Amino acid sequence: MSALHQLALTYLKNIGPTLAKSLIAQFGSAEKVFEATPAKLLKIQGIGDKTVKQLNFKEALLQAEKELKFVEKNNIQILFYADSAYPKRLKNCHDSPILLYYKGNADLNTQRIISIVGTRNATEYGKNLCRQLIEELQKLNILVVSGLALGIDGAVHKECLKYHTKTVGVLGHGLDKLYPSQNRLIAEKMVDCGGLLSEYPSGTMPDRENFPQRNRIVAGIADAIVVVEASVKGGALITAEIANSYNRDVFAFPGRIGDEFSEGCNFLIRNNKAALLSCVADLGYVLGWENNIEVKRTQKQLILPLGLTVEEELIFETIRLNNSPLPIDDLTIKTKLTTSQLAMNLLNMEMQGIIKALPGKIYTIGG
Repeated sequence: MSALHQLALTYLKNIGPTLAKSLIAQFGSAEKVFEATPAKLLKIQGIGDKTVKQLNFKEALLQAEKELKFVEKNNIQILFYADSAYPKRLKNCHDSPILLYYKGNADLNTQRIISIVGTRNATEYGKNLCRQLIEELQKLNILVVSGLALGIDGAVHKECLKYHTKTVGVLGHGLDKLYPSQNRLIAEKMVDCGGLLSEYPSGTMPDRENFPQRNRIVAGIADAIVVVEASVKGGALITAEIANSYNRDVFAFPGRIGDEFSEGCNFLIRNNKAALLSCVADLGYVLGWENNIEVKRTQKQLILPLGLTVEEELIFETIRLNNSPLPIDDLTIKTKLTTSQLAMNLLNMEMQGIIKALPGKIYTIGG
């Protein structure tokens, strides 16, 4: 596919990511979209006469040509959603951007990715949590994503650089500028130890409405999201809400009652929108990223409990043979049981103490 036409798609009036993907699916390539007749375009669901009349093909190609020069001059990668380098986790989200601009060296499809978000008004409590969190996570060879904002985001990126952990900042503007300017030095270092990512072309200002949009990338690119500190009206809660809609695991550190910047975290936990995170060391274990030798030894010595049904026995053996906690999605694949069958049996086994449910829909042998 032509990078020029892929870029030009993002400059078309009234064509967002969802419609752009429909156009590609219908015509086969970005180039073919620009060759399509009005009659063929009108056959696409969501495109009417008004949209077709406003389509600015020539202008979009000229803008794309200018952007392509900027991208090449500044060593920026264009990640089209059909490319292998495009973040696969994000690609599975229905409203993911059709194209991303990326400057950095981190693999956006690496095995383990965590997004960490929080308030711009970080307290010492929050900053200390960031330090502890990154110190623990760096042992697990992960990629850490945040929004490069002031406060918790900046603290997360800074700690990642300190512990040589790759970190990516998702921006709400083009890669020709940096907002906030206080984080410029951090951002420059991140290019060599992670990267900067944006769906916005050069010239895009850090307008207020861009940041909620940016948050869907932060939520969709990761396996799980950790909220460190947040007020009830902060952007971190928007990210957590989006993450839940994408079926991502969400964790939050609790805070003191009455503390404004822990109010959002406590709200998420209270309303079952986030799992309570009280021990940093537990995060990798909960996500099944850290093998506990003692757990392995114990599981190998377990004797199959008496009185299990055929389905319960299958579930028990599947978890036991895995030698580590197993996410529900993997259980579904390995046991070949339906979702309803699995849910009913898991509940029965959990009530009997045969298995144990961990935060994030992960199951291990009980005891």
